[in-house]
Amino acid sequence: MRAIERYFYAPSVLQKLLAICLLPVSLIYAVIATIKRKVAVYEDFGVPIVSVGNLVLGGSGKSPFIMEIAKDYENAFVILRGYGRKSKGLKVVSVKGEIKEDVIKAGDEALMIAKALPKASVIVCKKRKEAILKAKEMGARVIFLDDGFRFNFKKLNIILKPKLEPYFSFCVPSGGYRELKSAYKEADILASEGIDYKREVKVLDKTERMFLLTAIANPSRLEEYLPSVVGKMTLKDHSYFPKDKILEEYKKVNATSLLVTPKDAVKLGDFGLPLSILSLELVIKDEIKEKIKKYIEAS
Repeated sequence: MRAIERYFYAPSVLQKLLAICLLPVSLIYAVIATIKRKVAVYEDFGVPIVSVGNLVLGGSGKSPFIMEIAKDYENAFVILRGYGRKSKGLKVVSVKGEIKEDVIKAGDEALMIAKALPKASVIVCKKRKEAILKAKEMGARVIFLDDGFRFNFKKLNIILKPKLEPYFSFCVPSGGYRELKSAYKEADILASEGIDYKREVKVLDKTERMFLLTAIANPSRLEEYLPSVVGKMTLKDHSYFPKDKILEEYKKVNATSLLVTPKDAVKLGDFGLPLSILSLELVIKDEIKEKIKKYIEAS
């Protein structure tokens, strides 16, 4: 685990004391976050919106979840902020599978989703309302909103609950929650990892000596799925990869390929090294998919 992960998920005695000392700040944060969400003006955009979010910091499988449920719908749009991109404002990343922006302007997650969903369109924008209106203008029949719990829109609220939860049930900075844990009760669908959805991982283009390279949130989540590797390099979520340093480490361990996630693979096209892909798919309970379908058809 990286230092920040250890603090939230497996804190030392000193880190526990620090977390307790920061409780007043966490309480203020929790109150502000809750009030801000509760008093926001309610908006109905006249198009079915399915929000997939979580309450904890870091990844909980939102992108794979969205890819799995969005693939079944025509004229579907996926809207996300576009973390890690080096652009501002609204960007149409893809239109029905046709890629319009590169990873620099789109961000790694958005480009990964765009490549995985040939029937859907993808938009990135910090202002979600602006993106929703653009999607409507472009003929959206259904919108899948990444990390949309805090927005007071008419929508189906799906909250993912990961297997690995923070050590303390506090909001940041004392714990790893972005909202009070009690907000789980506000979900229209609460999907628990390992019960309502499961990860299936396989390695594509496997080689004999793979070097793990990743820049995702909570990379320790990969450990249970990892095959044997000759080395590892983990960077901050959404980081761009330092080519010279990676090549140096790659040669040092005599690796035969880079083992990467699909999210990381979109940033490695010009590296000239063989890639082995940790392909992640989610198996989601049919009951959840049916609830989503009913909501969309009724809206």
